[in-house]
Amino acid sequence: MMSRVQTPDDLRYTREHEWARDEGRGKVRVGITDYAQDALGDVVYVDVPEPGTEVTAGQPLGEVESTKSVSDIYSPVTGVVREKNAALDDSAELVNQAPYAGGWIALIEISDGAQLEGLLDATAYRSFVEELSGD
Repeated sequence: MMSRVQTPDDLRYTREHEWARDEGRGKVRVGITDYAQDALGDVVYVDVPEPGTEVTAGQPLGEVESTKSVSDIYSPVTGVVREKNAALDDSAELVNQAPYAGGWIALIEISDGAQLEGLLDATAYRSFVEELSGD
C-alpha cells in the first residue's frame, strides 16, 4: 500500500500526476504530485514557463529533469502563467522535498474556474495511483 505518498484533499489532480490548487481570483497554483516526484527520483532541473506564457490543459507547460529521466509537466488547466517558482532555478530538489509547498511549478490565471471541476479529486487520484502500482 502506498500510504506514504501524500495526496492532500484540497487539491485537484490529473492522470499525468500534476496537482492544481485553487488560489482564488481565477488563479491556480500547479505542481507535480508526491507520487510523481517519488517515481522520478532526485530532481536536478525544472524548466518552468515564463510569466505571460499561454498554456493549454493537457499540453506540456515545462519539464522536469531527474537523475533517471526527463519528463514533461502537463498543464492541468488552460490559461496564462502569471508567476513561476523562481526558487526552482537554484533548488530543483524542492520538488522532491515539498511537492505541494515550496516545490510548486507555476501560478496560472484561468478564464474558466469550472476547469478545476473536470480534474480528479483526491479520492479518485488515490484510486488511480493504487491501480497503477498494483496495490
